[in-house]
Amino acid sequence: MPSTGAAPSPVTAEDLDQAVRLSTGLLLSAPAGADWDAPAGSLEWDCRETAEHLADDLFAYAAQLGLRQAPVDREVPFVHGPRRPGGPANTVHADPAAGALGLVQVVEACGAMLSAMVRTAPGGVRGHHVFGASDAEGFAAMGIVETLVHTHDIADGLGLDWSPPDELCERVLARLFPDVPVDGGEPWPVLLWATGRGGLPGRPRRTSWRWYGAPRS
Repeated sequence: MPSTGAAPSPVTAEDLDQAVRLSTGLLLSAPAGADWDAPAGSLEWDCRETAEHLADDLFAYAAQLGLRQAPVDREVPFVHGPRRPGGPANTVHADPAAGALGLVQVVEACGAMLSAMVRTAPGGVRGHHVFGASDAEGFAAMGIVETLVHTHDIADGLGLDWSPPDELCERVLARLFPDVPVDGGEPWPVLLWATGRGGLPGRPRRTSWRWYGAPRS
């Protein structure tokens, strides 16, 4: 991913739509007998819990963009919690009786909520995030990263192949990870490394990481 010196392309709602569409398409391709209770990659959650967590992230990011004046010290105060000790603390939970199809529909619906908020939020709107306030473009980029890397986790648990488009990875790396050297590397392995999901030649696996969602201007 060589640098051209040009300003990075903005992250858009269309990019988010593409990420969610590709993710949900892959998850729906899982065999009927797939074990959604299998561990999701290197996470402590199973595949079903990780999909719920992804949906919850997308929902929560949409909610942060819905206030005219966001609180500076907390998110919008929805009640959230885990279904089991050690599980993800979500507001959004899928009905287990709806099966894998229902679970993926919850992810798709929450992705659509965030996409709609990214499209319609006024330019000056800022939302709270633990890493610092961000704007609609920043939350779109966060939603894409969550979608790409958690689909990777789930795909690993279900035995599916997942390799998202280079251009999506390039844009979110430029938007959220200015501290990550790309050095001509392939953008998808670099994004996995940036989020603590693998090593790269000459770079040990990250044991902690963060992104930088502050508005560009």
